[in-house]
Amino acid sequence: MPPILVIINPTARSERARTLCRKIEQFSSRAYVRITNSPGEARLLAEQAAADGCERVVAAGGDGTINEVVNGLAGSQTALGLLPLGTMNVFATELGLPIGNLRKCWDVVEHGLIKPVDLLRANDRHFVQLAGIGFDAQVVAATSFDFKKTLGPLSYIISATQIASKKPPSLTIRGGGSTRQGSFVLIGNGRYYGGPFVLFKHARIDDGMLDVLIFKNLGYLDIVRYLQAIVLGNHTALSDVEYFQTPNVRVTSTEPVPVEVDGDVIGTLPVSFKVMPRSLRVLVPRPQGMAR
Repeated sequence: MPPILVIINPTARSERARTLCRKIEQFSSRAYVRITNSPGEARLLAEQAAADGCERVVAAGGDGTINEVVNGLAGSQTALGLLPLGTMNVFATELGLPIGNLRKCWDVVEHGLIKPVDLLRANDRHFVQLAGIGFDAQVVAATSFDFKKTLGPLSYIISATQIASKKPPSLTIRGGGSTRQGSFVLIGNGRYYGGPFVLFKHARIDDGMLDVLIFKNLGYLDIVRYLQAIVLGNHTALSDVEYFQTPNVRVTSTEPVPVEVDGDVIGTLPVSFKVMPRSLRVLVPRPQGMAR
């Protein structure tokens, strides 16, 4: 059987990375582990593996690591496996992986089903789960690695509070047959955002559509109101929230508004988003009772 390349993210260094390598090598003699030394290397490793005809490449890390590996595999027939190790693991949740159980996740890598899912693109950058324009991306950009390391999730709340005190940008969203205005936009492939919260109610990762949410207001009270509605699952019923599906959308602004995909800021507007239907092959758990 051909080997399986496992790519471990740049932050999983030192003894933690070596321990993880030993575990993976114990799981299978087919595993070939590479620990990256800098951002961007995971993409290059995945791209080379796909060019060499590798059948399965595994991203061991969080959503950022997955995004790098996905950009390396885009357009290839190599299947993507996941060992979710990050704090969010939203895409792994979307695929129904047994998060928190490394052994079972490896079983999916070796014996799971290969499922074609949609791959999304923001200009020339591919992503699999979510893009944020405006508020969400501003929070990501304002929250440094050291800040996150020191305060954890609280760091995002502090950054969000600071950004909410400023005037929100004016965004123009063209897609779905019309032009709309908003202050904050989220574009999704799957249903989840930030872990367990269902943000895009009608989303499926293989339906060939972008799911677009437009939030019109962004004051302190508006943000609290939106968050409460998201937790309750009725945010799309709010009068100042629009939700629609479309195969492509373009977002522009007269201001330099940041854009993030899968938790990584990629630049500023304008950005055109599109779907590449069922063009990424991912490994998912077999239904219970199905033979290997």
